[in-house]
Amino acid sequence: MNTKNNKRRRESVEKIEKAFVSLLQDRELKEISVSDICKMTGLNRSTFYANFIDIYDLADKIREHLEQDFSAQFKEEQGRESYGAVTMFKHIKDNPLFYQTYFKLGYDEQHQGMVYDIARAEQDFDNKHIDYHIAFFRSGINAIIKMWLAGGCKESPEEMAEILKAEYKGR
Repeated sequence: MNTKNNKRRRESVEKIEKAFVSLLQDRELKEISVSDICKMTGLNRSTFYANFIDIYDLADKIREHLEQDFSAQFKEEQGRESYGAVTMFKHIKDNPLFYQTYFKLGYDEQHQGMVYDIARAEQDFDNKHIDYHIAFFRSGINAIIKMWLAGGCKESPEEMAEILKAEYKGR
């Protein structure tokens, strides 16, 4: 029986997700087909459709997993002086392909999955124009992450956290 959390099904979903991310490195989303993924994984189309509605559903599920994983790690650090930056940059460095995929699919523009310490921003900015600050900060951090990924994550997560901290405090 193909129950939702059995080992075989989880392995199939993982194969499909990895194949999709791999294909996205050389192609645009609209150029990837279910057949491409099935050929790459050796799985049947029925296995793909048992887990995903279509390619776009697969892309959304990958985004959801990444955002949940990111948010869970970042929430542990929320409120600390470091703003969780080292943890965030370590996660990015450990998962560069997924972040490149996330940005390539434009999810950074569509979704606001990043956890943001609103209480801290309200305190730091005297509770004025918080929405503008959050938009500015998210755009800036996304640009820094994209630049770091494009450069091969050469700087350590600790160095990147210091860069971010310097920019944030330099307001």
